[in-house]
Amino acid sequence: MRIRDILHITDRRQRQAARGMQAFLALMLVAGLLLRSGGVVVNALIGLVVTFLPGILERDAGIPMDAGLTLWISAAVFLHAVGTLTLPGIGKPYANVWWWDHLTHALSASLVAAVGYATTRAVDIHSDSVSFPPRFHFVFILLFVLAFGVFWEVIEFGIGLAASHTGTKGVLTQYGLEDSMLDLVFDTVGAILVAIFGSRQLGAVVDALTARLEERRAG
Repeated sequence: MRIRDILHITDRRQRQAARGMQAFLALMLVAGLLLRSGGVVVNALIGLVVTFLPGILERDAGIPMDAGLTLWISAAVFLHAVGTLTLPGIGKPYANVWWWDHLTHALSASLVAAVGYATTRAVDIHSDSVSFPPRFHFVFILLFVLAFGVFWEVIEFGIGLAASHTGTKGVLTQYGLEDSMLDLVFDTVGAILVAIFGSRQLGAVVDALTARLEERRAG
């Protein structure tokens, strides 16, 4: 059973939610340009580009992207972008809503884990000379996500350091060592969820990647 079956959300509602997030990011981009806010523009633009990736992957690479996967990807970039805005009565969610950073890190990490899982699983099925036991998949996903998480924290630190030296406002903000450690903890949470439920949510993607590998070998 998939997550959308548990939540009883139809494909139509999921696609509507994803389109709504996409529209909001487009409005956010326009507002950032009008207000000449570099941080808003960058976060909105990156988020908007990412929301188009499912359609591109399905059209050009033949990788099936159902409504659930599209919403999953859109929600991750949408929540990150909204977290950088100054909202009336709240301020910036990243700074003033204690769980916002944890949620976005777990959600983003789950996407990274999904890429790692789908790729290794496709290689495992495709290749006769490579065999990955189930425990390897679990450990690999955790290590893959943690490595990416550490890399991301280094990027945040570097951007913050450059911003402080140049007197500009950084696009990404790091709130200290404790924040970085908590980020990695919730990265791990996202990775564990994919390691446990990945086979149910990503089966069609794995099959499509395996088929493409078979086509390349045959060609």
